[in-house]
Amino acid sequence: MATLNLHHLRLFRATAREGTLTAAARALNISQSAVSTQIKALEADLGHDLFERRGRNLVLTEAGRIALDYAEQIFRASEQLTATFRAVGGQRKVLRIGALATLSRNFQMGFLQPLIGRDDVEVVLRSGTQASLLRALDALTIDVLLTNQVPARDAASPYLVRRLAEQPVSLVGTRSRLAMAAQGLSRLLTTAPLILPTPETALRAGFDAMIEGLGIVPRVAAEADDMAMIRLLARNDVGVAVIPPIVVRDELAAGTLYELFQLPEITEEFYAVTIARTFPNPLLRDVLEPEAQAAGLAAGEGGQ
Repeated sequence: MATLNLHHLRLFRATAREGTLTAAARALNISQSAVSTQIKALEADLGHDLFERRGRNLVLTEAGRIALDYAEQIFRASEQLTATFRAVGGQRKVLRIGALATLSRNFQMGFLQPLIGRDDVEVVLRSGTQASLLRALDALTIDVLLTNQVPARDAASPYLVRRLAEQPVSLVGTRSRLAMAAQGLSRLLTTAPLILPTPETALRAGFDAMIEGLGIVPRVAAEADDMAMIRLLARNDVGVAVIPPIVVRDELAAGTLYELFQLPEITEEFYAVTIARTFPNPLLRDVLEPEAQAAGLAAGEGGQ
């Protein structure tokens, strides 16, 4: 077989991502005929058809899926190489962090604590959905993902998951809820309007299992997928919030909110997700080593 032409491979990857020759040509700013010709040359080099046409779209064959896996590895290694030597050549180091949009802000600050105040470090923070941030991790545009959701993994998964912390979950409300809380957990859960995380969250799954075991049908006042919004709803006395106390530490300290009950056997776990890299970002050691984790997360136990 002839030496693999990486330009042909790049055009193939773009076509596989875009789904049509026209879209790939537009993305690459070259002619459609050039894309078609060079993909045919790659197929000739490999000895297999990489696409089959279905209507207007191109669908990967089995050989195409295998080729795409290798192409992604090749270009990921190329991007790692470039990023590594850019970092070596610069005076300031950069750590790019992606965080689930709904994640506690103060937890994120605790994670960053070992880097705060360092003149030689720049921190870039991005927020988004789990899926979008995992794609960014795959593309090496972030170095680590902070999340409370463990990504799906299989034998071929590139993700490395490190559990950073576990926080208790409590019922939290204003002073007006104290009298009802004094009547007991079951009474509070039965009669108080509740502010809950949305059903797709792990925290909500644990809460739903708990109340089912207690035989309680709750009164739901509001649901939110953002801890900051749950915090604000609780502060405005919309109801009693199911929330980790770390999110409302400042309000608890000020007496704006009160921890009414800690919920048994329900916790929120926080994870750092990285990807196996030949040249990992050296700043990750500063935030992921146990000593740095303990100091940083203890300093950040508060806020939203």
